Amino acid sequence: MKFHNFLISILIPIIIISCSKKDEKISLIKEDNLEMQMIEAYNEGLKEFNRGDIFFAAKKFNEVELLYPQSIWASRSTLMAAYAYYTQLYFTDAIIELQRFLDKYPNHPNTDYAYYLIAICHYNQIVDEKKDLGEIIKAKDYFNKLIGKFPNTDFAEDANFKLELIDEVLASKELYLAKYYLDREKWIPAMNRYKNIVDEYDTTIFVEEALYRLVELNYKLGLEDEAKKYTALLGYNYQSSIWYESSYKILNKNYNKTNLNTGSPEERSLIKKFKKLLE
Repeated sequence: MKFHNFLISILIPIIIISCSKKDEKISLIKEDNLEMQMIEAYNEGLKEFNRGDIFFAAKKFNEVELLYPQSIWASRSTLMAAYAYYTQLYFTDAIIELQRFLDKYPNHPNTDYAYYLIAICHYNQIVDEKKDLGEIIKAKDYFNKLIGKFPNTDFAEDANFKLELIDEVLASKELYLAKYYLDREKWIPAMNRYKNIVDEYDTTIFVEEALYRLVELNYKLGLEDEAKKYTALLGYNYQSSIWYESSYKILNKNYNKTNLNTGSPEERSLIKKFKKLLE
């Protein structure tokens, strides 16, 4: 019995030492292989991305960030996961990855690209002027953030172009709503929509019709001075436009085409400042 107790007292420390050494060895092996696992996961993500399996590719890219969040590959992997989703038109998933990237890496060298891609994801979900404006507003917001933060980049240059197209959609939305009110003889709400086009989207193709409708509505409501003001604006800026010709017919019952002119030099000087005349 004494020998048995003696044997146990010897074996227990040996077992403890053995276990501790074994645990330490396993821990060291995992630590030594961590960077290799990360590289392997990233390469596998690229491989699957090129094969078209973007969901598995995104999963592998996310693994990189989990394995080694302090490495430069972590942020790159987040962007690659977002781009993988984007290429297959999974815009919501791409946006989630990109927003996470912007939250975690606000000072990253590729932040401009992240802003651009998230704006494009919203931009590509714009349908037409009859749909909800949510995606249009978000796209415009991110394009403006990009231009504000990174004005001298190629991304900002394209963002300016996209913003022009967005303004066309927003103006067409205002026109669509104005016609809705016009058809229901709700003159004041219709006028407000047309004024929004003139005030906010004066570089779009819809401003000529908006000005004409303001001539038409003001004349209908007996506001002839206002009607003349909008006709002058239309004539000064779009003299050859059919909308100016149509507006001129409203104010001149004895209209013939030779009567059209842009007014005296004094009149023209009063309307050089487009928006000041509308104040």
